[in-house]
Parts: sequence; C-alpha cells; structure tokens
Amino acid sequence: MKILMLSSTFPYPPSSGGTQVRTFNLLKYLARNHQVTLATQRPKDVTDDEVEALRCCVNRLAIFPGPQKPKEANIGGLPKAGINVLGKAQRFGNFMLEGTPPNVRYLYSPKMQEWVDDYVEAGNCDAITSEHSVNEIYVQPLWRQKLKTLINIHSSVYGTCRQQLQSGTSSNPLRDRLQLRLLRKYEQRYCSKFSGIVTTTDEDRRQIQEFKPQARISVIPNGVDFDHFPERKADPGGHKIIFIGAMDNLPNIDAVRFFSKEAFPLLKFHYPDLSLTVAGARPVPEILELQNQPGIEVTGTVPSLVEYLHRATVCVVPMRTGYGIKNKTLQAMAAGVPVVASDRGLEGLAVDGGDIPLRALRANRLEEYVRAVTRLFEDRLLRRELSKNARSFVESEYTWEAAGFRYEQVLSNL
Repeated sequence: MKILMLSSTFPYPPSSGGTQVRTFNLLKYLARNHQVTLATQRPKDVTDDEVEALRCCVNRLAIFPGPQKPKEANIGGLPKAGINVLGKAQRFGNFMLEGTPPNVRYLYSPKMQEWVDDYVEAGNCDAITSEHSVNEIYVQPLWRQKLKTLINIHSSVYGTCRQQLQSGTSSNPLRDRLQLRLLRKYEQRYCSKFSGIVTTTDEDRRQIQEFKPQARISVIPNGVDFDHFPERKADPGGHKIIFIGAMDNLPNIDAVRFFSKEAFPLLKFHYPDLSLTVAGARPVPEILELQNQPGIEVTGTVPSLVEYLHRATVCVVPMRTGYGIKNKTLQAMAAGVPVVASDRGLEGLAVDGGDIPLRALRANRLEEYVRAVTRLFEDRLLRRELSKNARSFVESEYTWEAAGFRYEQVLSNL
C-alpha cells in the first residue's frame, strides 16, 4: 500500500511524549512493507539531526512549520487580562460557529492542507491515517469513497472533558460545561468521515461506539521498546518515588500536583529521607514550583528515563483524568519498577483481581496511595513479585511488534 500518515506532532524522538511514541512505532512498522509518506509539522526545538533520523524511516517526509503563538494585539487600550478574556471568548464563539475545538484550529496548517489535498487528488496514496484525532481536520469526507481512511484516536476528547467535570479535576468547569455538548457533536462528526477507527483501550472504544454504533472500531494498545526499557538488575531499596511523563500535559500536571501536595507530605512525615523525582520534558511553572518542597526534584528532559526509573523504589501514576492507555505505566512495568496507580493510570491493563497475578497496586483515594506506597517500602518480597509479574506481562502483551502488526491488518482489511 501507499500510505499517507498525518501527524501535526513531530513524532521524533519517540521518547518525547505519548503521541510521539505511538506514532513513530506504528510508522516504523508500516514502513517495512509499505510506501509510507509522513506529513508533519516541525516545532522550533526540533534539530536537523532529528529531522534526518525521521526521514530515514519513511519513503517521503513532508514538513511544514509548526504553529506560531499569536501576537497580542493592542485592542482599544485594553489591559493584557482584558485582551486574554476577549481572545478566549472569540475562540469559544468560533467553536460554536464552526464546530471545531480551538486546540485543533491552533495546530491547523493551511499549507499542509493544500499539500495533502494535492497529494490525494494526484492519486499518490491508497490509504490515509490520522495519527491522533487533531489531524482529522485534514481529511475530506468524500475521500472515504475512494481511499482507506483510518483515524487513530489516542483518547476521546468528549470522554476526557466529561470525566474531568465528574471528577472535579477540570481547570475551568464553566468553560468545560459549555464545551461538553459541542465536543460530543465534534467527535461524532469527525468519526463519521473515516472507514476505520482505532482506539487504545476498550473504554475508549465503548465511548466512540456510542457515537457510531455500526462503526468498525479496533482496539490496539500501546507497546514498549524493550531496548530502551530493560528490566532493572537490582532493587535499590530506600524511599525513592518517581513520576515520568511530559510535564506540559494537563492530566500529568494535575496528577503530580495532587500527589505532591496531598500524599507526599504524609509519607514524608514517616520517611524523612523520602524523595520524589518528576522526570519529563517541558515542565510548566506549576510543576517547577514543586521543587520548593523539600525532597522533590523536577528534572525536565533527561537523557535516559530508564536510568531514573531503575533508581526508584516505586513509580506512581496518580492520574485523575485522561482516557487511553498510559505509556508511563507500561514503561515503568517493563523496567521492573513496582507501580502504584489509579484506575485511570491502569486503564486497559489487567493487573489484579480473580486469577490475575498481582502486577501493580491500585489506589484512587489519598489514604490508598499512602497505604500502597508504605506497603511497598516495607515489603521487599512484594516489590520483587510486582516487578517480575509486571515485566512478564508487558513482554507478552504489549510489544510494538504486535501493535504494528494489528495496525497493518486493520488498514489492509478496510
């Protein structure tokens, strides 16, 4: 097949975020047997070496400039706060009129759209994939009649917004309540453009099936690159906790701040040498300020996440929002680090209950996090059990080889 893959997110290096990890590994698999063209955008921080490394993985790489932050205009002498409020109101008004969320519009490139239109009309591809739902904007509904069109939904935007409102973790409840119905209509509309839909978990599949009961929806979870996440050779002991993930991601920000402000002080009282390492790219000011708490380190981008994981006693994934399977959970389990995580952090993973070997400890409330982390600090044998069970589980069920094979099969069968 001649496949055109669309990704506004530059998917390299594959360690820089969940979207990059999934897109790159699926792309790399498809490129073995098919002619793959990737259309993407290049942010300012992407180097020429990274561009060339990605170019080597595909038949053709079409790169467009990344989105530019809009300049603040001087509107009638309004103060900056007034301009921001006016801008937000304008974006919401556009959402109501056009039906497309502001974040999708922000990433949209007219130049990329023109190139994609010309590429498809010239008959240069048999299939087109939208890698993450924000790229649906480039796909014309009529293409479904002549091409295989597939959308790879990393997480439901409507489901995530609804969940944030229900759990009380929304950063702007009024805005989200106003947007909820619009997001439902938006997700329902864009799903109808595609001949095939892929989600990462059964929970997301059920959410999307509500919009399109007759849709062909396949669940393809993420995988782990075991060369980058080998199992650790020894348990370091001690009282060291780690969280990994992109630190400009709203669900990650909420998770880290919740754990740092609520659970960490209680644990620190019992373990004075306790440390929490927050390892991940692009930490925002709300995360950087956590370093004012004794024992908390915010690293920013690190050369090797697995080295930080191997030094930790426990990895926490205290997600309170965000649909989809979590790479951070899979990576910690692959590295052999015992995991304490919420239902959101363990979404799509069978880690406990019935005849399932215990592979992680589940926690959703504050006291459950404190109890689970304390239990692991005090029980080396339990840490060893979780480490071995989790690594074995990920090795057998969550490889990029298996995910890539299933993705190829979905495309072939459309």
